[in-house]
Amino acid sequence: MKTAVSSVKSTSLAVYFADFKEITKARLAVSVVFSSIAGYFLGAVEINFLSVLLLAFGGYCMVGASNAYNQIIEKDLDALMSRTKNRPIPAGRMSVGTAMAIAVLMTILGIVALYFLNPKTAMFGAISIFLYTSVYTPLKTITPLAVFVGAFPGAIPFMLGWVAATDNFGVEPGTLFMIQFFWQFPHFWALGWMLDEDYKKGGFKMLPTGKKDKGTALQIIMYTIWMIIISVIPVFGFTGRLQLSIVAAVIIFLMGTVMLFFAFRLYEKRDNVSARKLMLASVSYITLMQVVYVMDKFI
Repeated sequence: MKTAVSSVKSTSLAVYFADFKEITKARLAVSVVFSSIAGYFLGAVEINFLSVLLLAFGGYCMVGASNAYNQIIEKDLDALMSRTKNRPIPAGRMSVGTAMAIAVLMTILGIVALYFLNPKTAMFGAISIFLYTSVYTPLKTITPLAVFVGAFPGAIPFMLGWVAATDNFGVEPGTLFMIQFFWQFPHFWALGWMLDEDYKKGGFKMLPTGKKDKGTALQIIMYTIWMIIISVIPVFGFTGRLQLSIVAAVIIFLMGTVMLFFAFRLYEKRDNVSARKLMLASVSYITLMQVVYVMDKFI
């Protein structure tokens, strides 16, 4: 009997934990934390591991809160789409009240953790939550410009790490912001291309032309080119303490051209397979680019 009760409790805890990961989008949150820590390493003169822990915790809370608010707001629309109908709220496994409690608690904990680093970091974290939930989320069903608006909070993490390490916002974190800002367009439009039919069930307008056409593919190519240019600018010495060696710049440029290749393939074929390859290439690019930046500083 005790074994059966323990098994039920264990299963319940597993379900609750899985729903918590889903409501906070754990994979996305971890990738954001990775970007923030990379930015911290680039800005820090000395690595303080307590600061890294605060940044990781605060960053996860900020992203988790944003995603929880988002799923509360879009619960009825999520129920209409195949990829989201099994989320905790539309599936009935979590109440709106519980999700709101998680979101509010994570907002408070995240802002406090980032404030311990410095007030600027907490401010940018709060701005990120506000833009994501109060501007980007409502615009998704109104205009494709929602992706442009959403790129602002999405670009904050890489920059946030530098600000956390230095308590300063200048050309260096501004450059990190711009890299991740331009990266988001090919990434999210590739994702939007793949999921266009499902997005339309919820009334979301994610593609710039509203269609899976050459116009959308051409814009993906243009933003990818801008992303590559901004990514290698530090090699020219215009970006203060944020510097890049020639070898690192060449590596990043070559990685960017791989992503650009897949963007051209999407323009040529205009199919979901090409969009998926571009999306995966974009994920690899942003991660490896940040690794190269950090390694180039310390090696």
